[in-house]
Amino acid sequence: MMWKATELKYDPDPVLEHALDVLFILHADHEQNCSANAMRAVGSSEADPFSAAAAAIAALYGPLHGGANEQVLRMLREIGSPENIPGFIAQVKDGKKKLMGFGHRIYKNYDPRARVIRQIADEVFKVTGTNPLLDLAMELERIALEDDYFISRKLYPNVDFYTGIIYQAMGFPVEMFPVLFAIGRMPGWLAQWEEGLLDPEQKIARPRQLYTGYDERSYVPMATRSAAQDADVDAIAAQAAHAAPERPLR
Repeated sequence: MMWKATELKYDPDPVLEHALDVLFILHADHEQNCSANAMRAVGSSEADPFSAAAAAIAALYGPLHGGANEQVLRMLREIGSPENIPGFIAQVKDGKKKLMGFGHRIYKNYDPRARVIRQIADEVFKVTGTNPLLDLAMELERIALEDDYFISRKLYPNVDFYTGIIYQAMGFPVEMFPVLFAIGRMPGWLAQWEEGLLDPEQKIARPRQLYTGYDERSYVPMATRSAAQDADVDAIAAQAAHAAPERPLR
């Protein structure tokens, strides 16, 4: 559907077709991850599946969720070459950089999906040709997995570490990576939505929270608030702007 133009007959490369099938399966919904939770929470209000899926997609788009494979590519391009890896690792340990594509909330050892994806990467690159980012990623993985800092923190490659490189090699634009992730997640999202809808005991989602903030405070009119209070507001706004994704919205 993406590469057939005017040809009367188009047969995709079976290796790439198989790779995409495997990636869709490995990206299928599992447990109450951020996007599945969003789908279920919105669906609990009895919203239609399109609206609930829009919420799930919005959650998936974030760089800490479905956008993580794009962040891996950004990280690898920033590193540039294998000789720069030790310096980058040192900055990660100092808290100056983040090691994207490593670690998982559930998998506290090597993500089993990552093992399969690494094999798929080898098959894909036999068809598309080698990619220097793959060599860089493999060297980064090797160095990180030999370092006690990452081993003790159970930081191992996850499903996002190699997927972006594979998608890029297959010709998908970076902006489409979350779309591909969402395609794999959609069956599970819909199952979450339907299960909640058909459950007679299902109620609208309303998470409980324990408030630990200020007690009663007096209202201070805007005109009499101090410059220090205004500075706090500006700092919060600046922090929120800095956290926004760099990629353009389409």
